[in-house]
Amino acid sequence: MKATEDLKYQFLINNEWSKSTTDKWVNIFAPETNELVGSVPAMSQEEVDKAVRLAKEAQVKWADTPVHERSNLLYRWADKLEERKNEIGAMIALEVGKSPSSAVGEVVRTAEIIRYTAEEGVRIHGELMKGDSFPGGSKNKLALIQKEPLGVVLAISPFNYPVNLAAAKVAPALIAGNTVVFKPATQGAISGILMVEALVDAGLPESVVNVVTGRGADIGDFVVTHPDINMISFTGGTKTGQDIAQKAKMIPLVLELGGKDPAIVLADADLEHAADQIIGGAFSYSGQRCTAIKKVFVIDTIADELVSKLEAKIQKLKVGKASEEATVVPLINEKAADFVEGLIIDAKSKGATIVAGGSRTDNLIAPTLIDHVTDDMVVAWEEQFGPVLPIIRVSSVFEAIELERKSEYGLQASIFTKNVQDAFALVSKLNVGTVQLNGKPERGPDHFPFIGVKNSGLGVQGVGRSIESMMRDKVMVINL
Repeated sequence: MKATEDLKYQFLINNEWSKSTTDKWVNIFAPETNELVGSVPAMSQEEVDKAVRLAKEAQVKWADTPVHERSNLLYRWADKLEERKNEIGAMIALEVGKSPSSAVGEVVRTAEIIRYTAEEGVRIHGELMKGDSFPGGSKNKLALIQKEPLGVVLAISPFNYPVNLAAAKVAPALIAGNTVVFKPATQGAISGILMVEALVDAGLPESVVNVVTGRGADIGDFVVTHPDINMISFTGGTKTGQDIAQKAKMIPLVLELGGKDPAIVLADADLEHAADQIIGGAFSYSGQRCTAIKKVFVIDTIADELVSKLEAKIQKLKVGKASEEATVVPLINEKAADFVEGLIIDAKSKGATIVAGGSRTDNLIAPTLIDHVTDDMVVAWEEQFGPVLPIIRVSSVFEAIELERKSEYGLQASIFTKNVQDAFALVSKLNVGTVQLNGKPERGPDHFPFIGVKNSGLGVQGVGRSIESMMRDKVMVINL
């Protein structure tokens, strides 16, 4: 069983759910009510070591399993998740403070990603190269290039999409022939455990996926630097990602980190459409998404009109309980709310105008629109991960580009304009992974490449790219 009657959940090693010998627990509280959702084991380093070692032992047999059988497991997993979408969705909603519809939608989307991965994975093939295509080469030499799994993949997921972004790591790893050590974020760990329980029910072989839980201070560095970990896929904060990159040393990394995604609104933009997209991009799930719009650069000649439209739309947002399908909901914890409130106070003290919001009740920050933000304000640069939208007025698009290129982040940007030619000219000047034209930043569709540059990440995701990132070339040269 994954949990006991007292809401103490268990970790998974070798397809056995177990309590930790430490008999220590990490409590998880609901953001909305601060009530105990459950507890996960604070595992020892010895238990984590066992999880990694058994995953390494299981990997040889798993890699030899025909890819169509690995694919079939993923299809069964997707089916199991959909069968339990309401149960798992209810836990996501409770544990990370999402609306019930969004939480169930996350499970359904996850099943879709897994099925696409199962389909895409059977199409990964090698390559044959002829020696005489290179000057001085010989037609008697052939290179047979095979795709091989990396080994044991450490998958570390974030709180905000505890099932979706976990499966987006686990499924590509499995279809590629890797085994997985899965470490969910503490807030969201129970949802991740339920996701893996569905995988076990689908017929997961022993130790092909092991789950480890605990405090980062106790097991974080240990598992990241474990000699039997062959690749790390991490989604989370930039500082943690940078720390992992420094400690992981020679193994491949895919890091999905923070963002300060701007919306750039040009003078000819459809302001009604731009305002709708900006509001949806900035305030959905209280902006607790790396792809949330985190600031707006707007040409000053249209700034008043845009701000007026944004203010009107903010007043119509449903604010309150996620359980009641509110858009703006309590932040994940008090520390997050303290940080966001500090950004508002700093901006106001330096002359910014609080057009809407600015108040706080416990972890709930009212949707806040801040106008006349300048580059000496912290909110102009720091990722807020909360329902705060700074407006930065610029005299020209060149000023917007100059300010954006100074940002430490480079995930996505949005451009709002009716002139496609101008938009194409801007795309090459923005140092980000993805540019959205007349739309808000977003992760999907999930087979598109998803890229962060600068301090927003390392490597490329998206189903096909994720599979490739978890494989390597092996070359056999045939001398005829």
